[in-house]
Amino acid sequence: MKKFLLFLFFLTYSFNSMAHMAHYNKFNKIEMEILRDGEVIGYNYYFFKKDKDNTIVTNQLKFTVKLFGATIFEVESYGEEKYIKDKLISFNSKTRQNKKDKYVQLKLNEGKNEYDIKGSSYTGSASIENVIGNWWSHKILQTNSQISPISGSIKEQIVTFIGKEKIQLYGKTYEVEHFKLTSKDMSIPKDKRLNFDIWFNKENALILKVAYSRMGNWEYRVKKFE
Repeated sequence: MKKFLLFLFFLTYSFNSMAHMAHYNKFNKIEMEILRDGEVIGYNYYFFKKDKDNTIVTNQLKFTVKLFGATIFEVESYGEEKYIKDKLISFNSKTRQNKKDKYVQLKLNEGKNEYDIKGSSYTGSASIENVIGNWWSHKILQTNSQISPISGSIKEQIVTFIGKEKIQLYGKTYEVEHFKLTSKDMSIPKDKRLNFDIWFNKENALILKVAYSRMGNWEYRVKKFE
């Protein structure tokens, strides 16, 4: 019975969320703070530009991890997703990670109905069922695999509904749905695995918080949206 109810939840959730881009027409910007061990170390901003059925989502990310005043890890990234209605047409990103350049060039191949990817970690094709692994869209909770926005690699995932909760962020209380997102293949190295707790607010169609542990306890928190 529990498995049936969980299946029914996802079936209802999926059908209610199919036209996901329409949920973001009201947004011009989503600002997330990045915290490590409770300290703000950077940001992840999403900007939305709309023209009739066309939507461009740009992503700016930057954070720096320091130890005893010395920088031990830093990332700065810029990405751009282009949509026509709900269809992802292209995605391009450039990332500087610890003085190494990473990138993704993705285009929709209309003839084959698949994505063509050229990335720093993967070059080849991918199913259109994949989503870009960014935190602005709740569609990441409805897919079996995601494409890394930094390197283009494809990662199979399992999403588990944990339950309904209430969380407080920046003086506001939100009703949220708590999910666990993990790699399907747990035999891969820990530093390559997906292992996230995600809190989704259905009222605003926003992922409000993401938490994971890797070289410390990390959180991405939505501080402001407009």
